[in-house]
Amino acid sequence: MEKVTTQSDFPFGDGRRVRAQFDAPEISSDGGAVLLRQADRRLGLIESIAAVLPDSRDPRYVTQPLEDLVRQRVLQICLGYEDCNDATTLRGDPVLKTCCDRDPLLDPDLGSQPTLSRLENTVGGKTCYRVGQVLLDSYIARHTKRPRCIVLDLDTTDDPTHGQQELSFFHGYYDERVYLPLLVFDQDGDLVTAVLQPGKPERGRVAAAILKRVIVRLRDRWPGVPILIRGDSEFASPKIYWLCRRLRADFLVGIGPNRRLKKLARQIEQRARREFRRTGQKVRIFTSASYRALKGWPRAYRVLIKAEHSSLGPNTRFVLTTLPGPAEDLYDRYVQRGESSENSIKDLKRALKADRLSCHRFWSNQFRLFLHGAAYVLLFELRHAARGTELENAQMDTVRLRLLKVAAQVTSTARRIWFHLTSSNPWQALWHLVARRLLDPQPFG
Repeated sequence: MEKVTTQSDFPFGDGRRVRAQFDAPEISSDGGAVLLRQADRRLGLIESIAAVLPDSRDPRYVTQPLEDLVRQRVLQICLGYEDCNDATTLRGDPVLKTCCDRDPLLDPDLGSQPTLSRLENTVGGKTCYRVGQVLLDSYIARHTKRPRCIVLDLDTTDDPTHGQQELSFFHGYYDERVYLPLLVFDQDGDLVTAVLQPGKPERGRVAAAILKRVIVRLRDRWPGVPILIRGDSEFASPKIYWLCRRLRADFLVGIGPNRRLKKLARQIEQRARREFRRTGQKVRIFTSASYRALKGWPRAYRVLIKAEHSSLGPNTRFVLTTLPGPAEDLYDRYVQRGESSENSIKDLKRALKADRLSCHRFWSNQFRLFLHGAAYVLLFELRHAARGTELENAQMDTVRLRLLKVAAQVTSTARRIWFHLTSSNPWQALWHLVARRLLDPQPFG
C-alpha cells in the first residue's frame, strides 16, 4: 500500500511555501448542524418517527438507539451526505455525535453503514403508514394558527430505478424503468406528505386515497377550512372529482385536449391568431364553458380555456375547476402551483437527493423517501427562520452552504461542549439571527 504523506507543499505565496497538513484537532466542516438539531427540537419530528418504528433487537446488546439512527441518517441527508455509505467516514464526526446527544470525544461513534441499511430494510407497509401519519401530523403542528385557506399542490416526479427493484416498471414518457413518487406540498412549499408509487400507478387511485386521508385530517384539526386541490392533467380523474365533491373541496386541475374541448376553444383560438397577426405581440384570450365527459363524472364542471398565440405558434390549455370568478384570474392561480410544487420538487431531488431510492424492497424505498422528506422539513424550518433575509426564498442547497457548511473546532469540558466556528465566516450575523429565532419558543411570525 502506498504511504500517505502527512503534508503537502505548494509553490505559491508571498515568498514562502504554502504547507497543508491534516493535524487540527476535532474539526468538522458541518458546524451549522446544531441549527438542524435545534429545528428538530422545536418540531419533535425525528423523535416521533423513531417512536413508530419496530425494534426487534435484544436490548441487552443495543448500542445504537433507533432515535439516534434516524437522527444520524436525516442530518446526514440535510448536510449533503445522501447515502448510508457516508456513515463509514462520518460516524465519528464530533458535530454529528453532539447533535445525536453524545459526547463528541468520549462516547462511541454513531451507527455504521450496515446498521443504517438494516434499519431501512426492516420497515414494512404498516410502519410506513405510521411514518406517513407522523409527517402529516407534523405539518399540522407547525401551523399553530387556523389558515384562511389551504392549497394542496399535487405532483409526481420520476425516480429512475436500476436492477430488480420491486414494483419498478418501464414508463414510456420517461423511456426508462422508474418509480413515480407522489408529492403533496401546500401553497408555501411546505411538505405535507410524500408517497412512493410503482412505475405504473392506476390513474388517480393513489392520489385520491392520499387526498382523502389528508383532507379528513386537516378538517379534523380545522373544521370548515376551505381546501383547494391543484394538479396537472395527470390528476384529471373522476376519482379525484368524486372525492372533492364528497369532502367539499375545490379543485383546479389541468385536463388534456380532446375533440369536444378543441371545438369549444376554436372561436377564441381564431381571435387570438388574428390579434397576433395584427399586433405581432403575444396574445392571451380566456373563456370558460360547462363541460362533462360522457362517463364517470359526477356532474358537469366549468372548464377554463386559454388560447395563446405568439411567435412560437398557438398554445391552448384547459383547466377544470369548481371555482367561480374570472377565467384569467383562476388560470393564473392554477399556474402558481409551479412555484410551490415544481420548485419544491427541485429542492427535494437536487439538494436532498430524494431520488436516491436504491433499496431492493419497495417499502424500504418508501421509508427512505420519508427520511428525505424529513430532511426537507428541517431545512424548510431553517429557511422559514431566515424570513426577511436573503435566504427567505433561497434554494435549499444555498441554505446549506450559508448556514450548515461552517468549519467548527469541537471541544468538550465538564460543563459545556464548545463549537468554535471560524471567525472569518461572512454570514455570521445571518447565522446568529437564525439561531436566535430557533431558540425562541414562540412560533415564527
